[in-house]
Amino acid sequence: MNTIIRKVSVTEKGTLIGSANQYMLEVAPSATKPEIRAAVEAQFGVHVEAVNTSNYRSRTVATRTRRTTQSQAWKRAIVTLRDGERIEIV
Repeated sequence: MNTIIRKVSVTEKGTLIGSANQYMLEVAPSATKPEIRAAVEAQFGVHVEAVNTSNYRSRTVATRTRRTTQSQAWKRAIVTLRDGERIEIV
């Protein structure tokens, strides 16, 4: 289960939606919504009401030596928690 959640994203959008009891997570691209829900509930000990996901494709990135590489594809999950619950981000 720990391989599903990669990290909790702390960005401007992530802090704005935090007031609506939502958290933005970077998850494995192969993870499904029920797997994400179960992983969040097990790892953080909270109750999840909804999970919304969006996929980001890999992009070609130029390096300083004029070589090109592929950035990794990733998935973002916005998790809505019950009222009064929160995830402690250290």
